[in-house]
Amino acid sequence: MSRRNDTTCTIRVCRDCCCGTERKHPGVDHDGLLARIEDGALGAARVTRSACLLACDQSNVVVVSPSPSGRRAGGRPVWIREVLDDDTADALVEWVREGGPGWSDPPEPIARRAFPPSGLATAYITV
Repeated sequence: MSRRNDTTCTIRVCRDCCCGTERKHPGVDHDGLLARIEDGALGAARVTRSACLLACDQSNVVVVSPSPSGRRAGGRPVWIREVLDDDTADALVEWVREGGPGWSDPPEPIARRAFPPSGLATAYITV
């Protein structure tokens, strides 16, 4: 699928104090999930690893920001909790490949995990 730059979403994957750690989520293949998202979203989204998004009680947190055209269509960033398995990662990738926020509604596994960010979690630092 060929996409223009204005239709590329951004996926921020929290990887800091607890998201993506064996300590918080033993038995989860965190590196494998990140690779699955990166590989699946290739051409549809830019994937970045973020420092703490200040939503530790929701980990593993992923934020999908709309593409410029998705934002013009009314899309806003969607915060997703508990991205801890292949099915959730695959649903996330499928949604982004369909256009993501502003272009299509999130599939049920993603809609069920969406949550409003805290007031402190609106800024981030890419690591």
